[in-house]
Amino acid sequence: MPHTQPFPVIDHPAPTTQPAPAAAPPAELTLEERLTLIDAAMTVRLDEAKVAYEVNTAHIPTEPVGLADVVTGPLDTGPAPLPDLYPTPVAAVLQRAHHRLLTGGWCSGALADEDGARCMLGAIRIEARGDSGLEASAASVLLDAIRRKFGDVDSVPSFNDAHGSAGVPIRMVEQAAGLADARGL
Repeated sequence: MPHTQPFPVIDHPAPTTQPAPAAAPPAELTLEERLTLIDAAMTVRLDEAKVAYEVNTAHIPTEPVGLADVVTGPLDTGPAPLPDLYPTPVAAVLQRAHHRLLTGGWCSGALADEDGARCMLGAIRIEARGDSGLEASAASVLLDAIRRKFGDVDSVPSFNDAHGSAGVPIRMVEQAAGLADARGL
């Protein structure tokens, strides 16, 4: 019997040593693509941390919180106190009087009405806090400011009572505060 080869012989060409084609450089990611990848990675890390926290704290007993003990709304603390914008005492009193007229209301014919609203002089008096010299100085500067704008006016109360609305009197107290500050009072 003739001797046969168990496998056919295939003639292969000799291997060549050509370099493999160079891989294309990776494309640069846009900012949106980078942010998307970071978001996905952070989501995975946060999910793992959440599971780890739940496992690590499962043995700690907790008591339910009574909802009656939880504050559900803002506390009524009243209006915030106005910071003194003026460093001088007379200007600061006039500024506080202006703020009081804005927040507490203005009235005419009396220092204060039954609702707590005050006239120009009533607001100065309450904000001077019993210091009659400070009150007199503030009223004097206010009268000067009024006379600069409206000419010959007898007094602060007569000017206050001559107006039917709060706009002009309140504005004059504000202007008087600026005048007192300019004078260094």
